[in-house]
Amino acid sequence: MSDQLILRKVARFRDQSYKPRVLDLFAGCGGLSLGFDAAGFEIRGAVEFDKHAANSHGINFHSAAPEHCEAIDIIETSPDRLCNKLKIEGMEDAFDVLIGGPPCQAFARVGRSKLREIQAHPEAFIRDPRAQLYKRYLEYVDAFRPVAVLMENVPDILNYGGNNVAEEICEVLQEKGYICGYTLLNSSYYGVPQMRERMFLIAYRKETGENVVFPTPTHWVELPPGYGSSRSVATKTLRNSISESHCYITPPVADRSLPPAITAKEALSDLPPIRARELLASGELRRGTRRFENPMPYNRGKPSPYAQMMRCWPGREAPEDGIRDHVIRYLPRDYELFARMKAGDQYPQAYELAEKMFKERLEKEQASGNNISLHSLRYKTLRASIVPPYDASKFFNKWRKMWSDKPARTLLAHLGKDGYSHIHYDSEQARTISVREAARLQSFPDGFEFSGTMNPAFRQIGNAVPPLLAKALADKVRGALQSAALRSEPGKAKEAEKSTSKRGQAAFVT
Repeated sequence: MSDQLILRKVARFRDQSYKPRVLDLFAGCGGLSLGFDAAGFEIRGAVEFDKHAANSHGINFHSAAPEHCEAIDIIETSPDRLCNKLKIEGMEDAFDVLIGGPPCQAFARVGRSKLREIQAHPEAFIRDPRAQLYKRYLEYVDAFRPVAVLMENVPDILNYGGNNVAEEICEVLQEKGYICGYTLLNSSYYGVPQMRERMFLIAYRKETGENVVFPTPTHWVELPPGYGSSRSVATKTLRNSISESHCYITPPVADRSLPPAITAKEALSDLPPIRARELLASGELRRGTRRFENPMPYNRGKPSPYAQMMRCWPGREAPEDGIRDHVIRYLPRDYELFARMKAGDQYPQAYELAEKMFKERLEKEQASGNNISLHSLRYKTLRASIVPPYDASKFFNKWRKMWSDKPARTLLAHLGKDGYSHIHYDSEQARTISVREAARLQSFPDGFEFSGTMNPAFRQIGNAVPPLLAKALADKVRGALQSAALRSEPGKAKEAEKSTSKRGQAAFVT
């Protein structure tokens, strides 16, 4: 017999004005939440352990409710306690959709038998701490009985310690009554100016009768070789188990007939320049905490369509007096080196340039009558002020200067530590990217606020799901559930899917 509660939840999707209620687990600052919000969902609650990310999520989605701004430890917080904290009544009917991505460390080498043991024995997770977050995620699915689940993680989850954890998650969800599918999507194919590859898993309650379909790409770019090899490693377990039935879905194809991917220049060129060498020379750029209070006006001139979208995102419009988080790292040793690097240069090229700059400086000192002996303290001090200390043969990818005419490479949480992976393409500015530029490359609109100072903000952005990609997925989920709700009415299912795909189209054209 079909579950009546599930059927009632699905039936609500017949009303196209209905805002499905979402719970975001491991929410971070809200990349997934923002995409679902833009697709017409209500972000009713979130669970996030990091205090800065939790506060960011709260101020952007529940600014008038301080209980939503507090960090929540999912290990210590049961579903009923969460409802009490967020003042939500009726636990089973509290949410329609559950989204989020448990940290991949929770899945390390947890095989099928272990996952089933965790499900069968409540105390089993004590013997395997890596499974705790996964167990909590499943408990939330059981408690709230969502009609749809969306999970995100790194591609390596398909081959984590030799296990395909995404497949194992699907097996558990299937046992709970869900129809599942997962794939790998690259954000640059969906209007995001960043080549970010991630695994996405969607599951629908079997009562919906919906099979999983992922959104069709809207843009095209030829990805660098490293992305293809990374995908090949991630899908190795699929090739090794080709005879087994599995829930993997071949990624939707992006081809040259589509509009070109959004470039770094399209994403950033309207933001005010920060010329690091000039600011350093004037004393305006100093060591210390970077805060976001001071507004900076946009460049004059017409912004690109993408930049205009970031300024005018519905409900997240840019402040009238300018952006407030356009701040950069204090890296005085490297600004001149950044200026000399060419687009695409990585650490070996930077190191070679630095050695050349050091040699030039030594020759200049010698010409001035200052002979500096090879092993002297002066020699070592001068070298350290110009040449970075890392071995060029071991840190090949540590630095990279962006191309202006291509999407950026993947933003990582490591931005919170140095930012050398994203050196601005403009040699006149000669610096690493700012917080707001990182947000732009991740497709966060200019009206989205980040809590904390520079380092926590970079970390939040690097950990997030790009909101534009999240919106594409959310549109697909909403369309599927509307189709399920209207299937009994002739002609209504296709009509619902069309209306969903057009929702907000004018505001989100890239």
